[in-house]
Amino acid sequence: MATPNSVHEYLTLVEKSDLLEKDRLAVFVKAQGELPFPPATPRECANAFVKEGLLTRFQAKLLLAGKWRNFYLGGKYKVLDHLGSGGMGMVFLCEHRHMRRRVAVKILPPEKNGNNDSVQRFVREAQAVARLDHPNLVHAHDIDCDAGVYFIVMEYIDGVSLQHLIESRGPISVPRAVSYACQSAAGLHHACEAHLVHRDIKPSNLLLDRGGIIKILDLGLARFSNVEDRLTQMIDSKTVLGTADYLAPEQARDSCVDIRADIYSLGALFYFLLVGKPPFEGGNVAQKLIAHQTKTPMLVSAVRADIPPGVANVIASMMSKNPANRPQTPLEVVSRLRPWFEEVPPPTPEELPESRYTPHRDIDTMSRLSTVATMSSAMRSKILQSAASVAANGQS
Repeated sequence: MATPNSVHEYLTLVEKSDLLEKDRLAVFVKAQGELPFPPATPRECANAFVKEGLLTRFQAKLLLAGKWRNFYLGGKYKVLDHLGSGGMGMVFLCEHRHMRRRVAVKILPPEKNGNNDSVQRFVREAQAVARLDHPNLVHAHDIDCDAGVYFIVMEYIDGVSLQHLIESRGPISVPRAVSYACQSAAGLHHACEAHLVHRDIKPSNLLLDRGGIIKILDLGLARFSNVEDRLTQMIDSKTVLGTADYLAPEQARDSCVDIRADIYSLGALFYFLLVGKPPFEGGNVAQKLIAHQTKTPMLVSAVRADIPPGVANVIASMMSKNPANRPQTPLEVVSRLRPWFEEVPPPTPEELPESRYTPHRDIDTMSRLSTVATMSSAMRSKILQSAASVAANGQS
């Protein structure tokens, strides 16, 4: 349908979209008609819907453009907003039609549906996430295909990426950086136990929620490190996979890497949290890849006087050019950082903007909010117990 030119045409689009039950739409129309100055244009009508919490700004904007189709995925996930896009897909905030639980839905772009390599990689991501169940990893609920559109339904995290946090607030304190690195390592260790290598650990792929919990997302480049994974040999050998600022030296040469490549990337990310920039800033992609191969970054303790030399040495060991000289498992990283691990408060309201969506509409979110403090303490206990076990077994 063309762009609506009247309030009536806009209301017709809302009804056709099926975003609102007919009785709720009727109540809204009646209430607006009784106002001294009811909406006189489609835009004023759209703003009224948003103000009343009946439509999101994203939905209202699409309807203003005359787009009323495809607001539901698989017939049950209502699209609320566009969260972001990447090379492997677009991510939308959705709400289950009946359960009212919010989820993040990753969609394979339509233009890639006919590309067998892209579809296989997308399915592999779903298989990878489905294997995992850990507090520091985003959970997957479902994978489906609706009218030729592939999508993965995942846990929605109300928070910000570490990339956004550092870019907006600057480098963080040593205790917070240590906590976030340890939580990330705990998640990676669980993935490692499931024979998975992430291969794209970077600040934009780590989310910080309102309880101070780190969540690793985007397993689009993950590979299975055991013999069942043939897709890496078939597809990934064609190109360099990963992000240049955080890419392990060996990954630039061969994408068939093990968990120690993720440990290198986590070390580079740790550096970013404390310094506010990647280890090798500036230059093009090729120059950054060469720097990771040939240069040693400055110790973070030489950049910031408040960073303990021991922490700086752990980061340096994580970023060793030779994988054999790094911590051999993510849990060993936790063990080495144990002396500097402490409880840290959750992010402040200034660091995490107020959510655009009221979280208390679904029971799942309410239960998480009520156990945030307990979850944080449990995570600390789990990390310290795991590290103690590693140290006791002489693996550090």
